[in-house]
Amino acid sequence: MSARPQRLLYGIATCAGAGTLWGTGFFFGKFALREMSVGHMVLYRFLFACVAMVPICFRHRPHFTRHEWGLLLLASFFGVPLQFLLQFQGLSLTTVSHASLMVGALPVMLAVAAAIFAHERVDLIGWLALIGSTCGAILIAAGAHHAGAGPSLAGDLLVLLSLFVSLIWILLNKHLMQKHNAIVVTAWGLLAGTVMLLPWVLLRNGMPPVAHVSLRAWGALAASGLLCTAVTTLLWNYGLTQIPASMAGVFLNLEPLTGSLLGMFVLGERLGPSAWLGGALIMSAAVTLTARPHSHTEAQPLIL
Repeated sequence: MSARPQRLLYGIATCAGAGTLWGTGFFFGKFALREMSVGHMVLYRFLFACVAMVPICFRHRPHFTRHEWGLLLLASFFGVPLQFLLQFQGLSLTTVSHASLMVGALPVMLAVAAAIFAHERVDLIGWLALIGSTCGAILIAAGAHHAGAGPSLAGDLLVLLSLFVSLIWILLNKHLMQKHNAIVVTAWGLLAGTVMLLPWVLLRNGMPPVAHVSLRAWGALAASGLLCTAVTTLLWNYGLTQIPASMAGVFLNLEPLTGSLLGMFVLGERLGPSAWLGGALIMSAAVTLTARPHSHTEAQPLIL
């Protein structure tokens, strides 16, 4: 196999692996939330992720200016404590399937944010995709139950709000990665965000539980931190060096697909007619926007 097809194959495999593993994040989080608070679950997730990222930080020292350190810290605040506390608070109030389908709107939201803040062009098809994705999110939220163990409007809206927060984080990271290596920005941003998260969780929720946590919950926490955060970030960053960003963006759509399937077939969740229709609209919009060869939307490293 020649070098170019081999690079293409490796890029597709790593980006597909990242998208699939990201889709398991809500699934593992739901298991952990059965035994601890949202704050403790998010903290454990990022502590496990830091176990993998600390060696990378030692090998890749940052060379940020004072202004760039300020941007990194701001991005870390939005990207780790604020985004994930909102997102998993939403998950605690809704189902894995609903939360995962909401995340399917992220590629479209990225395109719109790029058009507004980075002055990237979005054509008619892009705007139609945005409208379709927005209608899909409304249908999913409208089909949520308001009581019981099923999906809830409050939970769905919190997940959606966390996606808007993540856009700020992504745009700030994009600015930093114009001058610095993506691995450096990601690893140091992750550590900074975890340091910000730690005192908030300790003050609000107290010391995280240890003795009464089951092996299943520890496994879910380790998987969400190591696989769904650290490994996915490394796979995604490597994949972007092997294939065009427009092609890599397609694999973001594996996240809501994987999460929804796990919710339905493993956790026994059910989607109502409006959620099915809303999910189809979101997925169709995301694939339409990211799969077009002439799309100029730039994919960026993410932690989801």
